[in-house]
Amino acid sequence: MSLLSVIVPCYNEEENIALFYAELMKTQPFFKEKEVDLELLYVDDGSADRTVSEVKKLREKDDRVHLVSFSRNFGKEAAMFAGLECAKGDYVVMMDVDLQDPPALLPEMFAHLQEGYDSVATRRVSRKGEPPVRSFFARAFYRLMKKISKTEIMDGARDYRLMTRQMVDAILSMREYNRFTKGIFGWVGFRTKWMEYENVERVKGETKWNFWKLFLYSLDGITAFSTMPLMLASIVGVFFCVIAFLMIIFIIVRKMIFGDPVSGWPSLVCIILMTSGVQFFCTGILGQYLAKTYMEVKKRPIYLVREKF
Repeated sequence: MSLLSVIVPCYNEEENIALFYAELMKTQPFFKEKEVDLELLYVDDGSADRTVSEVKKLREKDDRVHLVSFSRNFGKEAAMFAGLECAKGDYVVMMDVDLQDPPALLPEMFAHLQEGYDSVATRRVSRKGEPPVRSFFARAFYRLMKKISKTEIMDGARDYRLMTRQMVDAILSMREYNRFTKGIFGWVGFRTKWMEYENVERVKGETKWNFWKLFLYSLDGITAFSTMPLMLASIVGVFFCVIAFLMIIFIIVRKMIFGDPVSGWPSLVCIILMTSGVQFFCTGILGQYLAKTYMEVKKRPIYLVREKF
């Protein structure tokens, strides 16, 4: 029989562990018919609640349930990478434990995979239940990435994706520390079938992604898959140099023709503040790329395991 590995990152999700397992098991008759066995891999991202205990309870009933528990919180990107490393399946799927990624879609996704695709990815066609401000900035981020990056990042794309072993191995070959998996999916290529579905709200608990965390995550995506901000900083620098040169010529000519003294300290202060702000902005862009380079050259492990079975 073939093996399907289901990777489920978890962070303080004790309420959803058993619920997710129950929903996933509803797909078992389909996969039995297709001669595909299931492997369920929970990746605990340093939870402070009873997430690990709930997984252990499931393990006592079903030895197909596995756990990788981190020594601390390393983030969802590290959890997904750990799951991919530990997965043994011929097919691998990544899902959220809060059931926003419905297991009921798995049979249809698997059927598409059998048509010759290397992966079947999902995207939300609506953002029902999400704050309007968050939805606005999310869509703006995807529009921006389409313009500044050569890597395809689909608007509304979820991490919910079923892949062949070949594609998983390709992703694992990219061992960068600063990970942005949505971009990595697009960068490695392979034939992908996109499935659309309506947004599903969490069953229990609260999202761990606030606006600030999503903003920082978007910066990771921009710096990981585009050098356009660096080019923008250079263009702005050249623009202000040209403006400054023209203003110097204008002041000299005015002095020679009209004899007017250079006056107006308020306008001078405004110009200094504006140019200084632009300089700091461009320096900040450079700092972001330098910080990412600094973390990469350290060669620190992406995650550390405290417990595994």
